[in-house]
Amino acid sequence: MEKLLHYVWKHKLLPLKALLTTDGQELEIIDPGLANPNQGPDFFNAKVRIGETMWAGNVEIHLRSSDWFRHGHDTDEAYDSVILHVASVIDSEVTTSSGKHLPQLQLDIPAELHLRYENLQKTEDYPRCFRIIPSIDLFKVHSWLDTLLVERLEERRRQVEQRLRETNNNWEWALFITLARNFGFGLNGDAFETWAKRIPLDKIGKHRDELFQIEAIFLGMAGLLESESLPPNSKDAGMWDEYFLSLRREFKYQCRLFSLGAIMPYQQWKYLRLRPQNFPHIRLAELAWMYHKGNVSLSRLKDAIMETKHLEALRQTLEATTSPYWHDHIMFGNPVEKRQLHLSQGSQNLIVINTVVPVLYAYAMSHDNWPLRERCLDLLRMLPAEQNYIMRQWADCGLKVTTAADSQALIQLKKQYCDRHDCLRCSFGYEYLSSRL
Repeated sequence: MEKLLHYVWKHKLLPLKALLTTDGQELEIIDPGLANPNQGPDFFNAKVRIGETMWAGNVEIHLRSSDWFRHGHDTDEAYDSVILHVASVIDSEVTTSSGKHLPQLQLDIPAELHLRYENLQKTEDYPRCFRIIPSIDLFKVHSWLDTLLVERLEERRRQVEQRLRETNNNWEWALFITLARNFGFGLNGDAFETWAKRIPLDKIGKHRDELFQIEAIFLGMAGLLESESLPPNSKDAGMWDEYFLSLRREFKYQCRLFSLGAIMPYQQWKYLRLRPQNFPHIRLAELAWMYHKGNVSLSRLKDAIMETKHLEALRQTLEATTSPYWHDHIMFGNPVEKRQLHLSQGSQNLIVINTVVPVLYAYAMSHDNWPLRERCLDLLRMLPAEQNYIMRQWADCGLKVTTAADSQALIQLKKQYCDRHDCLRCSFGYEYLSSRL
């Protein structure tokens, strides 16, 4: 409950009476300060008036004042800058490492606030604050969504930077890994990322013009050219089709040529409840085609989004099909009705949202390229909102969004706030907790 006491202090949800320190001096809170998420005093640079004296410094908050000693602050010089100690229960005086006695404020959590917070934490409804969503001013809604969007982009920027560290600062490889992960479209995302980190782009680049060789390497490194990976009705060697055998021969040759390394266990791939067009074989064949055509290129994507105000050039860059074999197969030994494979516009939108924007945003921030950064934000505002269960849940309580910028913000809200019951950091949670208090 200490978090709730922090919340009371931060938002100055104070009793309608004069505030007094425990030694009877009148107290006025000019500025509660900035919350400190790291080690050290809870609030930095607060300003308070105690009696006739104005103080500027840090504030520490506990449920009980004796927690000051339990946490060892009385011997920690980092807390010598504290000008006020706040607690719900005053059960001891507090002193700094130099022996100085600190003024204390006894501060209660308002009963209504406590009740509302408990309701938010216990309810099974989602969103928990759905009752007040329709009444929130639209300016506040959009302001909060803008903040959440930047939070999400920063989070994804850190993910891209982690891939850069793993690839010795190779932007093209980091882009390839990010794209591969998003070709998993959720269920196989982890498997695709693991696979992409095993593909030595520096070695196979000279074979980029040969789609068959690239496809053999991609499928082989995924473990899908092992005989055990074939469906049960293809276990008889006499039923293995020539394309599978040709790819396997080519992959074995490439393994000897390039020392490609460990092959990924085919058991990591998931098929349950997947549509056939999302099977790993198909998605890997599409990635092979995109790599063969040179579409997986940072400079090409950057040019595509900077040189046009429309999405068409970018969509053309993200076009993907496969070699002819996959027009009537979804796995080896499983012929199906012939069809032309290509990425749907919805899939292209998801790749822009989850690959193009995060990678180019990270690139823009690392190179101080503000026009490119703004273009990334513009792209999300141009694209339609994603359609998934998260958007439907928010729409049911009256918050409908139309752009990918806002749908990305709501995904961030759910994953980083709602799922963690972190209502105290949420602007919607603030509206819920402070209404009618």
